[in-house]
Order: sequence, then C-alpha cells, then structure tokens
Amino acid sequence: MGDHNNREPLLKKYEQEYEFEDCPGCKVEQLKRSDTGVPIKPVFFISVVTLCASLPISSLFPFLYFMVRDFHIAEREEDISYYAGYVGSSFMLGRALTSILWGIIADRYGRKPVVVIGTITVVIFNALFGLSTNFWMAIITRFLIGSLCGIIGTMRAYASEICRKEYHALGISAVSTSWGIGLVIGPAIGGYLAQPAEKYPSVFSRESFWGRFPYFLPCLMISVFALAATVMSFWLPETLHKHNKIKKEKSNFHDAAEGTPDESNGLNVSPSMRYSEHKAPSSQKSLLKNWPLVSSIIVYCIFQLHDIAYLEIFSLWAVSPRTLGGLSFTTADVGQVLAITGLGLLLFQLLVYPLVERITGTVMISRIGAVLSIPLLASYPYIALLTGVSLSIALNCASMLKNILSVSITTGLLIMQNRAVSQEQRGAANGISMSSMSLFKTIGPAAGGSLLSWSQRRQDADILPGDQLVFFVLNVIELLGLLLTFRPFLKEPEDTDIPKSKHDSLDKENGIQERLVLTELP
Repeated sequence: MGDHNNREPLLKKYEQEYEFEDCPGCKVEQLKRSDTGVPIKPVFFISVVTLCASLPISSLFPFLYFMVRDFHIAEREEDISYYAGYVGSSFMLGRALTSILWGIIADRYGRKPVVVIGTITVVIFNALFGLSTNFWMAIITRFLIGSLCGIIGTMRAYASEICRKEYHALGISAVSTSWGIGLVIGPAIGGYLAQPAEKYPSVFSRESFWGRFPYFLPCLMISVFALAATVMSFWLPETLHKHNKIKKEKSNFHDAAEGTPDESNGLNVSPSMRYSEHKAPSSQKSLLKNWPLVSSIIVYCIFQLHDIAYLEIFSLWAVSPRTLGGLSFTTADVGQVLAITGLGLLLFQLLVYPLVERITGTVMISRIGAVLSIPLLASYPYIALLTGVSLSIALNCASMLKNILSVSITTGLLIMQNRAVSQEQRGAANGISMSSMSLFKTIGPAAGGSLLSWSQRRQDADILPGDQLVFFVLNVIELLGLLLTFRPFLKEPEDTDIPKSKHDSLDKENGIQERLVLTELP
C-alpha cells in the first residue's frame, strides 16, 4: 500500500505533463471532471439537434394521402395508399443504406461533422420535398433526407460521451425523448399547416404561392428549425479523442512507476498493463460478435417495428369513419392529440425517467414498459366507443401513456447499446443499430396501413372483428419484444465506458481499482 501511495504524486505529475491540449476529447473529459453538476446545456443541444432530425420522419403522415392524390399518379382512389407507402418508406430505405457509413465517419472524423451535414441536409431537402410537383421528386427528396442525415445514431454516441456516467440516463433520455416528441409533434405540424389556403383562406389565398404548393408550409417550418439547429451545432464540443500516435515514453514511465519486471526486456511491467493487454482484444473484436450489443439491437428493432406501425395505424385509425371503427377525426384533431402527447412525454422523460431508471435499471424499465403497453393497446377499440369529452380525455391519456412507455423502452435499450462498446466503436455500433432499425421501419408503415385496411373489411368477423385485430397484432409484436428481454437471449453488457486513452490499473492486493492515463488513441 505504501508503494501505491508513493507513486500517486508521480502519476499526477506525469498526467499533467502529458495532457493533450489539442485533443477535443481530452478537453471534454477534463470539463466533465471539473463540472459535476447536471449538464443542462449539453442536454439542451442534444435535444434540439435530435428533434431537428426526427421532425421530418412523420410530419408528412397527415397530408401524404392528399399529396399523392394531387400527383395524379394513382388511377383509382384505392391505389393512393399504395403509392403513399413508397414515399413513406423511401426515407427509411435511405437511412438503412447509409447509417453504418455515417457511424464509421463519426468514429474516424468526429461526431460534429456528421451532425452539421445532417442538419444542413434537413434544411435543403425537406424544403424541396414540400415543393415536390410529382411522385418521383417526392421519392428522391425523402430518400436523400434519409441517406444524408446520420444524426440520430451519432447523437446516441455523443450523449453518452458528453455527460458524466451518473447522467448517462439523462443524456440518452434526451435523445429518445426528442426523437419521440419529433414523431408526435411532426404530424401535428403537418396536420395544422398543410393546405393553408383551404384552412386559413383569410391569410393565404388560393391563387398565391401557398395555394400552388399546399404542402410547403409545414416543410418550411421544419427547415427553418433545422437551420437554427445547424447554427447551434457549430458550438457543439467534439467528444472524439484525436491523438496522432502512442508515445512510447508514456508506457515506459508507467512501467518504471509500477516496478514489476518484464521477463522479455528487463523493464518493469505494471499489473495494469498486463490487464489492459488481456482486455485489448475484446475492445477491438468485431461488433457482430459482441452479443450484448447484437441482442440489444435485435430487441430494439422489434420494439421500433411496433412503434412505427403504431404511429401509422393511430393516425389512420383516428381519421377513419366510425362505421369502420375509427374516430372520424380531422387532421387538426389528430394534431392536437399528438401535441398534448408530446408535452407529457417531454415532462416525463426529463423529470421522471432518470429517477426511475436509477431505481429499476435499464432492462427492468423496458420490461415494465412492454408489460403495461399490452393492456393499454387492447383498450383502444373500446375507446372508439366513447364520444364527446370522455373520448377526448381517454384518448389523450392513452396516447400520452403509450408514447411514454414506448420511449422508456427505447431509452433503456439505447443505454445498453452504448454501454456494450467502447468509445472508438460507439459510432459504428449506433450505425449498425440505425441501419437495422431502419430496415424494420421500412416494413412498418406499409404493413401497418395494409393491416388496418384489411381489418376494416372484417367488421362482422366472429373472432377479433374490425380494429380489434389491428391492436391484437401490435400486442403480439410487443409481447415478442418483451420475451426477448429475458435471458438467455438478452445479455446485459459490462461497463465499457472507459476511453481508449485510459486503462484500468488494478491493485489486487488491496482490492482497489484506479483509472490511470496510459496511452493515446491511435
């Protein structure tokens, strides 16, 4: 123990001498050590940038049917939904093809460049989508938004790096909360602002620009918000460590400080160096062989398939006539419900989720969310039987609770994914997660719409008539995801939240574990 105490001043002096002043990742680590308070500013930046990326995903749902109708590509009215499904899926297809690439770029060149490119992409191509005059222009612009915007996966890695470990749940929940809010506020924006010449004739003339391009206004509002996020992203601190080489004298110094002889060269080798040599291969192993990561991604994809299908079905179910089991809502009514849902979701994730996660753990909170979602979804066909104020209260409460549970499930799984890999692989890991999830989400909208259409033709069926079939199938998917959160399928990761420029120094005799800076990132 005396030797341990004697070498501490040497190590502190050594660390100060070899600080990497030009490394942005080291600067962030120093800031995290000095500032132990709640990271309000980073969480705010994370939320704004993530919201910028999530708003375009679902903002078109309320007006997509009418937009495709105005393209005059469908010969029959029944074919409109068929073509609309391609427009909705083109975004996810683009993201599925490029998410891994953006993850690799984020790991090599930094998180910040990917964020800036992504926000600029939303500014340009989301506005162009609102100006689409034909079906293929809409397909191409949506595909480009999905393929060139790699923000979501990058921000997941960034959130776990910019926050101290005790605030990881807050950082990740900021990502998933902004994501969830974007998915519910986006349709609200689309529902309120699309076709302004028809909804607000006293302000927008039918012969004006807004009458000629009736779907540009909601897209423009999102692009303006993305422009503000672009400006803000230039102030985001980079978290990726950028060390040009490993300085051999650093390891030599630490070898001498530890005082353990190396049989091969006569130098002193530390227990921590032997420990790090033993651990190094696991940190560099293929991500696809990392079962804690792979299993959490698979479970995450199952729940995301459920969520995107639910979002598509909810909007279509709400505007469907009551004769088909729907609510006969207008697009403005749907927008109001989703706006209230977004507000409740924001308050829960920022104020309640971090506390619940610390008490229950990441896996348990995902299981609880899935268990509670099943009876909640089963109640939706009976909510449709209500009218007036009772319908409004019940639907708002159900929608808010369902989205809170969904985002809680997602947040827990995202935390597990980030803890399953070290920093140098985190961008690529989130890229794999985003690509896999996007493939599932490419299926979700088309499958959800087709399922709802089929169920509405079964109003007189003896088993699961009408929309009961839809919510039963959603519950089957939810149950599958719940079962996969248990062993032996889902394996909780060990804590790998140690920068590559740090190794664990283990004092086995005294049972003490320290973190000492030994090497630079390559």
